[in-house]
Amino acid sequence: MEMKYLALLGGLLTSGGFQPAVACEQADLVLHNATIYTVNDKAPRAEALAIRDGKFIYVGNEDGVKPYLCGGNDIRDLKGMAVYPGFTDSHYHLKGVGYREKELNLQGAESLAKMLQQVSAYLQAHPVAEGGWLTGRGWIEKTWPEKRFPTRQEIDEIVPDRPAFLVRADGHAGIANSLALKMAGINAAAPDPNGGEILKDASGEPTGMLVDNAMELVTRLIPEPSRADDKEAFLLATERNAALGWTQIQNAGGTWRDLELLEELRQEGRLKTRVYYALSDGAPAKRLLAEGPITDPDHMIVARAIKLYTDGALGSRGAALLADYADHHGKGLLLTDHDKIMPILIEALTKGIQIETHAIGDRANRLVLDWYQEAFNTVPPEQRKVKAPRWRIEHAQNIHPDDQQRFIDLGVIPSMQASHAIGDLHFARDRLGLERLKYAYPWKDMIKKGAVIPGGSDAPVEIGDPRIEFYAAVTRKDLNGFQAEGWHPEQALSREEALKMLTLWPAIAAFQEDVRGSIEVGKLSDLTVLTKDIMTVPEDFIMSAVTAMTVVGGHIVADPVIVMVTTPKNEQ
Repeated sequence: MEMKYLALLGGLLTSGGFQPAVACEQADLVLHNATIYTVNDKAPRAEALAIRDGKFIYVGNEDGVKPYLCGGNDIRDLKGMAVYPGFTDSHYHLKGVGYREKELNLQGAESLAKMLQQVSAYLQAHPVAEGGWLTGRGWIEKTWPEKRFPTRQEIDEIVPDRPAFLVRADGHAGIANSLALKMAGINAAAPDPNGGEILKDASGEPTGMLVDNAMELVTRLIPEPSRADDKEAFLLATERNAALGWTQIQNAGGTWRDLELLEELRQEGRLKTRVYYALSDGAPAKRLLAEGPITDPDHMIVARAIKLYTDGALGSRGAALLADYADHHGKGLLLTDHDKIMPILIEALTKGIQIETHAIGDRANRLVLDWYQEAFNTVPPEQRKVKAPRWRIEHAQNIHPDDQQRFIDLGVIPSMQASHAIGDLHFARDRLGLERLKYAYPWKDMIKKGAVIPGGSDAPVEIGDPRIEFYAAVTRKDLNGFQAEGWHPEQALSREEALKMLTLWPAIAAFQEDVRGSIEVGKLSDLTVLTKDIMTVPEDFIMSAVTAMTVVGGHIVADPVIVMVTTPKNEQ
């Protein structure tokens, strides 16, 4: 008793005499003994933080957090682990990822033979009912030794009596078997639809490969999934995302029904990450223009953007180029035109709706900039609902040098996915040639010019792992450390820039930089905790970092690695 009294007395005595004891400060969650990267230029590093009511109430050093290490506060000693502002994927397809988890996933097949084996194995484990379709996604031929697309005959050998359609990883091409082609009326005489291509062999017969809008000839025949199936897909995707450390997903296009399903998950307490939602072109976009943005005081679900498409993908030769492909006669596909897109752009400016347009090829990027500029000139700032609309170009993979400064001058945000550079590493040179590779995936050049670049994965096109996005941005190599000729390593980013691609810059792209994107007192408490510090470990160890904890609005939504709980000293 005497020793406890003396210890208390010693704590109260100062050079000025007795001082009142420091009261226990209430907090919902306290993290300390950590390496914290705030992405706040005024105070870039910290050791501890405290959260209450979904916001940061303390960010600083170990001495300053002591008043919160008490009472019934949830206190976690991170043992030196690394803390970052919650990671955000700025271009993601939630439902597609969910169905990738739920159905036939062909990612990772390193050869055509292996892909066909995966299809066969899936059918044995999941027999397709009579009249049912076999669908799947994720194959990509870029590293296959066969160096070609699959054919309908190869799919027929495995699936002869059921219609089948297997989508390439980029979502811009797919392979159909003969029965699916027959049901769609696709034969040697079938013309290419506008904005699409039916690939044919030397004899003029369809190979089964359908590119961009040609896919709709088959996909419109596939029965729509049930509402319950869609909801399960969203749940699987959001659980996966939280486990990987994502705290917000910016969903690049969707329907109102999907938006309602996400709201149901939120009401049920099962939506683990924030969603910034863009409505797809067509009826969903028209409704958003008519009703206006959906804002949320909690910032869990916000819908204020429209997703448009200009061209296809580079791998399937659908990206629109200024000159012919280096390995193919043709300049790609345009999926829209001036007269269709301009009324949407003009109305969006007057209604305060953000526009995000898919553009991969140099021609597509130039056209979108032209159209945006025309819309801005037509609707001057004083006539807009949002004076600086922060319109985006999604992917922006191949930007001609003459057009790069235009992004800055027009205030257009290039939303770029670092993993595309390593994903395309094995075929981009063939498609573009060495000269055009000089201005492909030009992250560093754009940042030097003053661009804000929100990063993301485009999952399920790519894996959808924040570590891969960070690694790709800072190394510009594939996961085996390979870097092809003409891959311009000078375009790789610093780790500070790569971190901003996953944190602050996505917040800016979503008009949310005042409430999230950095660790600052008063901001929403979204955090990603990793077991290793990706800001300092050798690049070969970035992928070995594991998510220890994901926090959204002060709630721990995933803690795959158990974090030590510190018992407050006054309870020992």
